[in-house]
Amino acid sequence: MHRFYVAPANWHPDALVLTGAEAHHCRNVLRLEPADRVVVFDGRGREITAEIISSDTAEIHLRKLHDAQTSPLRCRITLGQAIPKGKNMDLIVQKAVEIGAAEIAPILSDRTVVRLDEESAASKQAKWQTVAIEAAKQCGQNWLPQVQVPQTLAQFLQDHRRFDLQLIGSLQSDAVHLKKILAQFSTEHGDRPSNVLMLVGPEGDFTPAELSLARSQGCRPITLGPIVLRVETASIYCLSILSYELLV
Repeated sequence: MHRFYVAPANWHPDALVLTGAEAHHCRNVLRLEPADRVVVFDGRGREITAEIISSDTAEIHLRKLHDAQTSPLRCRITLGQAIPKGKNMDLIVQKAVEIGAAEIAPILSDRTVVRLDEESAASKQAKWQTVAIEAAKQCGQNWLPQVQVPQTLAQFLQDHRRFDLQLIGSLQSDAVHLKKILAQFSTEHGDRPSNVLMLVGPEGDFTPAELSLARSQGCRPITLGPIVLRVETASIYCLSILSYELLV
């Protein structure tokens, strides 16, 4: 069945309504009609199988048939991603949702080519959140990652919450393999981390000053192997390993 997103603020299980882009997609793109069944989710783990009961030019009204609750993934992974050139950030957001990231923080690093004023940053955030919604609809993820407004690395590290484990991809010679860091954490704490930050730099890596700042805030440099990876590959690589090790 086709999946649609209803924001938590509009989540009324006994009076579900699709509006805006979701209603347009349902009616004009998929051409669904009354009596057709769909799935709606709120991005906070709730899902309802529903039947279309009426459709007008602005709204699709639904009747609840069955509801379900999806538990959050075992580990909350936040991707702090330096914004790459072109449309690669769209791809990174999409794959981050599919792999299981809980939050995506676009970072304006010193080597980020893209420069954004406040209005442009808000526009980018809205666009990437839409990409995340579409990815969650496609892959069956009922927990929607929040895409933050782009900010500098210093702002992110200053304003953000504490993590069990903070990691930063690095090309420096003293970077450690992730497997070793996870083994050390388990030995020291008797369990795997449940809240992890993964920072991935731009083309050319984070600057030495940014890496030093991240280290001072508790981030541990990890190596991604002997081959230098493209930005989007590095993000998928890191999230895939963390998903394999921590989400199940």
